Amino acid sequence: MKLYGIKTCDTCRKALKALPNAEFIDVRATPLDRAELQRFLDAFGADLVNTRSTTWRGLSESERAADPLDQLVAHPTLMKRPVIDDGTLYLGWGKDVQAALT
Repeated sequence: MKLYGIKTCDTCRKALKALPNAEFIDVRATPLDRAELQRFLDAFGADLVNTRSTTWRGLSESERAADPLDQLVAHPTLMKRPVIDDGTLYLGWGKDVQAALT
């Protein structure tokens, strides 16, 4: 199982604590390639881009209008977190994801 996120993200820390066998991948330290990001976009669509983040608020209008894949490649912290891959992809750490994985 892989957990994609950012080490300073509280939600990622909670998920990692509940899933101690998960391999943690910090997307800021180890940016994901386009193919991996495209796989996440195919699964979650526009929900993958966190439009409530500080990073999003700092983008210009033209950057916000860009293709989501290009946005995520340029700004890995725009990805909603965590993305968990255990053969099935999960986004976030809501009660539905917790129930499915713990």
